[in-house]
Amino acid sequence: MAVARKIGYAVVGLGNIARNSILPAFSNCRRAKLVALVSRDEKKAAALRAKFKAAISYTTKDYENCLENPKISAVYIATPPGEHEEFTVRAAEAGKHVLCEKPLAATVAQSARMVEACRRQGVLLMTAYRKYFEPAALYLKSLVSNGSLGRIDMIHTSFSELFTLGVSPAWLLDPALAGGGPMMDLGVYCVNTSRWLAGENPVEAVAQSWRHDTQRFKDVEEGVTFRLKFPSGLVVQGSSTYGAAMSSFIFVQGTQGWVSLSPAYPFEDERRVTGKIAGRSVDRRFKALDEFALEIDAFAFAIQNKKAVECDGIQGHHDMIILQAIYESARIGQPVAIKY
Repeated sequence: MAVARKIGYAVVGLGNIARNSILPAFSNCRRAKLVALVSRDEKKAAALRAKFKAAISYTTKDYENCLENPKISAVYIATPPGEHEEFTVRAAEAGKHVLCEKPLAATVAQSARMVEACRRQGVLLMTAYRKYFEPAALYLKSLVSNGSLGRIDMIHTSFSELFTLGVSPAWLLDPALAGGGPMMDLGVYCVNTSRWLAGENPVEAVAQSWRHDTQRFKDVEEGVTFRLKFPSGLVVQGSSTYGAAMSSFIFVQGTQGWVSLSPAYPFEDERRVTGKIAGRSVDRRFKALDEFALEIDAFAFAIQNKKAVECDGIQGHHDMIILQAIYESARIGQPVAIKY
């Protein structure tokens, strides 16, 4: 059987996530290859082009030239969320498929325009949710989907990381670029993974936010706790903060048992699924692997075979709607209905 031509990618934005995770992932890809880099910093782009053996690099001022390159079929957008819309819409208008980091945008209006631009141009838009391809998360999903846990009554989940001046990217505290604080950066994983496991969308949000360090977090929240109600009766209780060390988990409770995945969302460490189902203990370990290569290859496969992607732009847009409701509930101190 003939091997499909590898899909050529341009990576837009060369910050921490690109340098440390996305660019190295291409060496582990079977269906994708790195063709180009795009950055505001010409010298950085040139240095990383040489390091990761890309064919060419561009500045953001030359983005149009990048989009005219016939060897590029897809762009991976790794800029801050407030810049996602511009790079996505321009790529779509050039006929390029778009894999975009989470959250999909900084606002609901931006994500809606991104989805519409890609729909109008007939190109794929995928939100970079790694958990859809990670074995431990897929195992957890199978236990929910095949009924092993019975009816799912409640999910508890959290993702936190300590914000450290001089280490954490400064733009994370800029609402125009980040869209918000840890709820946007980290909590979006809690929201998306919970509804992916449940197979349904929440209809109501209740939330509370806080700022212990009012000077540092004057423009975004320091932490958020939230509760989501689903049509089936499922309740998801979640939280996210920039005031605690890196930690994450997802704990699923059903009528036939429970399971927990921890760490749930970071990609560096071994994962462990524990639980008890119908009286039998569960304890499985999953080695850390290159989740970025998995998602890049999955998107390349969808392009090669003209297939839809599960974590598409609409899923990313729905998460933006949910995040907006969480923020609104925290602001007004009342439950907020979620309308898609």
